Amino acid sequence: MDEDDAGDRFSNAMRLLLLIAAVAEPLSEAARVAAPTKSVAVLHAESRLQKLDFWLRNPDYLADELLNDYERTGDPLDLQLAAEILDSDEPEICAIPMVRYLFGAFEELDRALSVLVAPGLLIIKPQRTPDRVLQDSYFLTEKGSELAARASAEFPELRWYTERALLVRALAEATGHSAIALARRQYLQRDYAETPLREVIPSIANRCRERLVILLAAAEQEREDAA
Repeated sequence: MDEDDAGDRFSNAMRLLLLIAAVAEPLSEAARVAAPTKSVAVLHAESRLQKLDFWLRNPDYLADELLNDYERTGDPLDLQLAAEILDSDEPEICAIPMVRYLFGAFEELDRALSVLVAPGLLIIKPQRTPDRVLQDSYFLTEKGSELAARASAEFPELRWYTERALLVRALAEATGHSAIALARRQYLQRDYAETPLREVIPSIANRCRERLVILLAAAEQEREDAA
């Protein structure tokens, strides 16, 4: 393995750790009895992890969803958060594109996840039938939770992942926790849905910025009319 490959593997692992730490559901005392030792939270299903990771890796699509929520609810915080993303170069420098497959954006995660499993930061527990794996469950351990918190506190570039992952979590909670609900929402994005199979899902940053300008102008006009 060359140095670049090793670096990508580590950076992907850290992104996934911070994402899982932000979105995983804390285990109740009763649930901990059946969970792997020293687990503190769990995220079920690789398909759900892939959908959440797409929003974290693509700030322009995350911002566009915030604009969708703003148009639906009128919550000015959604408009403000979208503006923070789109008024920066975040959609360009932080984007990690994904390829569209039959069930949406996907990337092989096993190698990055193995970086978290080996030192006991994450435990992956498959649910199987005799013929196939039904789903993987990702259990965040005490050690993994502590490392995620420390990394976010000490390194600004990693804190960004946690902050954005919390926005991703809020989107997921508003959409529905299943991978199917998340996929349906993502497929409402025209550029996402129309990407040919096995091709990279394109950036929508410019379109989002144009949309933001229109919505900000409308919001300003409403404030002036109300004054």
